[in-house]
Amino acid sequence: MSVGDYAELGGRNMTRATDDLYRRIGRFLDDHRLSPDPAHYAFVHAIMTDPDGSLARAVAALIDGGVRLHRDDICRLGGPQNASRPAAPSPSRKPRSRSQLIVPPAEVQTDALAEQTQDQVETFAAIIRGIQADTSAFGVDLARNAEELRHGDAIGLSTLATLTGEMLKRIDATEARLQEATAEAETLREKLAEARALARRDPLTGLANRLAFNEALVQCFQNASSCHLALCDIDRFKRINDEHGHGVGDRVLLAIGNILAKECHGHLVSRHGGEEFAILISGLSDQEAFALVERARDTLRERQMRVRETGEALGPITFSAGITAFRPDDTQETLFARADALLYRAKNEGRDRAFGDA
Repeated sequence: MSVGDYAELGGRNMTRATDDLYRRIGRFLDDHRLSPDPAHYAFVHAIMTDPDGSLARAVAALIDGGVRLHRDDICRLGGPQNASRPAAPSPSRKPRSRSQLIVPPAEVQTDALAEQTQDQVETFAAIIRGIQADTSAFGVDLARNAEELRHGDAIGLSTLATLTGEMLKRIDATEARLQEATAEAETLREKLAEARALARRDPLTGLANRLAFNEALVQCFQNASSCHLALCDIDRFKRINDEHGHGVGDRVLLAIGNILAKECHGHLVSRHGGEEFAILISGLSDQEAFALVERARDTLRERQMRVRETGEALGPITFSAGITAFRPDDTQETLFARADALLYRAKNEGRDRAFGDA
């Protein structure tokens, strides 16, 4: 919606002008996802009360075509410098239920990163739009002067000097905008790289997730590297969740992830789903790979874990494992099937043990 459209909403009935004005301001803020703080109200009020003014025209040019007005655009136009964020709830409001207040860390992290990346995209787009508008206006001036020259109209030295000076100013301004655009593009590249890394990380343990693990495994296959796959499954993990709750279960998973990451340093450890972890072991012999997993099992078994709130001991926590070496004719399916069969054997033969195919 254009600035003129917002202005027209309240122009039909002067007796309701004040009420309509504040409704239009509220609608503008809502449409552009700006917080309803006094500084933003003042900025939009200036637009609504002078729709033909230079500020309103500048805003209209920015939002032409349905583009959302970004807070960086407002700052450049002389508006508030503070970032527009949703207003914090009043302390007098009735608190929400506990289930409403709990937001998974992964969602918070992903939402924040998505918002930051969107901000960078919009800032970059605003800069490019500015460059395009400036270049277009300058192109019109040059075309007009070129047409005058073609018709043989006399152009004095003063006119040429003015034209040259204008060209130099436009070139300097465009160079400055391009430098700004380059900086924004670099920041955007960093945000996208951060988003890519976040998409490959398990939010609870911070380990690689299934996607990252599968990508590494593909590289292993393509390079015909010497590697082993170890599948590790926590023994009787359901008991921990049932007796102590999922919060304790999550902390146990985090502790196990930390132990595996430390004991298998230099190799890729991932949370492959639920209470199952996968380790891609590179550059070790069959015996060395097996010993690596056994040391991790011993370390976990010896760790005395307790419930943080009560101090109650959880008892020995163990995992079972299946370890297999990559073969030249393997696919991901055959490799995982072999490791899974060895893990199943370890479970069936009493748990808290590992089997390899060496």
